[in-house]
Amino acid sequence: MLLDAAHSFLAVVDVQERLAPAMTGGDDAIARCALLMKAAQRLEVPILMSEQYPKGLGPTVPALATLAPPDATVAKLHFSCAEDAKFMDKVETLRRDHAVICGIEAHVCVLQTAIGLADRGYAVIVVEDAIASRKPSDKDAALRRMERAGVSVVTSEMVVFEWLGKAGTPEFKDLSALIR
Repeated sequence: MLLDAAHSFLAVVDVQERLAPAMTGGDDAIARCALLMKAAQRLEVPILMSEQYPKGLGPTVPALATLAPPDATVAKLHFSCAEDAKFMDKVETLRRDHAVICGIEAHVCVLQTAIGLADRGYAVIVVEDAIASRKPSDKDAALRRMERAGVSVVTSEMVVFEWLGKAGTPEFKDLSALIR
């Protein structure tokens, strides 16, 4: 299945100020999350963000918070966004069936969200270069487990170019400049 911007939403999971610095490859993952958010904005793909216990872990990192649409962020206590009623209410109002997921930590909230959404019938796509964990072995194990659960694992460039679908458009010109 190729991604289609008209069927997709982007879920940015728990990229928070007190959690992000502990991630291996966290800065790269945040940069790729930002790329995905910019592409989503340009292609009118809805963006949802979650924050795991923001009192303890702080808000979303500023680099991503500034890209979030108003009312896109949901505070949660469940590790899985799919178990949070407020988050799922927002998902259901979108009427989109492709969930593109980025964020942290890969082996906790990203994994549980991905499998939870897949169990609810969504086509789930996790963006490998836009997720991170403290330990690389945890990220690797999470990716293997998600793939076994039917989750597609892709890169941020794969998402952008599949959402675009073709070259020669103003959107292609704008987004290809972000990738160079």
